[in-house]
Amino acid sequence: MSTNVVHAERFVWFGSYTGKAPRGQGIYVSRYDETTGDISQPDVACTVKNPSFLAIHPTLAVVYAVSEIADLNGQPTGGIISFTIDMENGHLTQQSVQPSNGKGPCHLSLDAQGTVLLAANYGSGSTLCLGLADDGSLLPLITHKKGAPGGFIQHTGKGPNKTRQETPHGHSINATPDSKFAISCDLGADRVFIHKLDASAASLAPHASASTQPGGGPRHFALHPRLPFGYANNELDMTVTAFRFDAAKGNLKKIQSVSTIPDSVQERNRFSTAEIAIHPSGRFLYVSNRGHDSISLFGINEQSGELTLKSVEPTHCQTPRHFAIAPGGKRLYAAGQESGTITGFTIDPITGKLSFVNRIIKVPKPVCIVFSRPLSPGPEKP
Repeated sequence: MSTNVVHAERFVWFGSYTGKAPRGQGIYVSRYDETTGDISQPDVACTVKNPSFLAIHPTLAVVYAVSEIADLNGQPTGGIISFTIDMENGHLTQQSVQPSNGKGPCHLSLDAQGTVLLAANYGSGSTLCLGLADDGSLLPLITHKKGAPGGFIQHTGKGPNKTRQETPHGHSINATPDSKFAISCDLGADRVFIHKLDASAASLAPHASASTQPGGGPRHFALHPRLPFGYANNELDMTVTAFRFDAAKGNLKKIQSVSTIPDSVQERNRFSTAEIAIHPSGRFLYVSNRGHDSISLFGINEQSGELTLKSVEPTHCQTPRHFAIAPGGKRLYAAGQESGTITGFTIDPITGKLSFVNRIIKVPKPVCIVFSRPLSPGPEKP
């Protein structure tokens, strides 16, 4: 007698770099089995130049990507692209494109309601906000005269690292859950900027900022899912800075900075942090370390927000530029940019510890991972 086992599935997309060989072709797609953790062999979802960061709309079948290009329609700017999803196979069709209004777009995100898209330009040190149409397509940047808020902010500042911090370098931007503020890490300025966000008007306005230590180079930011804390991984000095976040006032207050690798590790200047994420339980925080090729696990003190380094696990891939915790919080997948591989780990629900699963998926130059919402489940074939 046989029984049917329902396997919940999702699409998972991988952004890639398409320039230097061995190069990617654009965005790749696989199917992810939530029950087994298996990821199918990837297929090209669409061809696009340097889709180095991806995001998915919270309710619509639309995927967004930055395109790290030097020229868009004859203008010296990168691109931001929306794609509709073919729900049969996960393939993507370009829906709309807008300029990033700057050089080197490297990060994007959506607010929780799917009203606006936020993006950061690394090369020119700026951030922007684009409105979204009812179908999820990108609307043009709104600009206003006489100093009224528009959808674009140029960062200012620099840091002591003469090679990497000669000018501002916006590296990420995320809306707060209430869509009242947007938090942007600037690697060049050693600042975490807080902008006022008016999602209904697709506008940003400067509000406040907080500093990391000089030369730290904040890259990405993670807000705690239920407590008043936020964390920035500092790319240049291999640390994480913890902040207390006042959601009403839109202010960050520094709590501590802690190294992502043991102090005994030599030649730290050869390494750099890349991605940061908090486990859905809110108990653990993870940071990937390029060069050291590892992921650091921190415990989060729920009273103080302070971090304690618990373990540092090899990623079994080279240059983990990005990783993603799979929905449900049971697994983590790392993208090895230089090894051209995706590696998987199970997450211990009690300790947060990562355990490598010896399944390696090949994707050329993978640099971002994003999961879809659940697909319609079906019974397992006998």
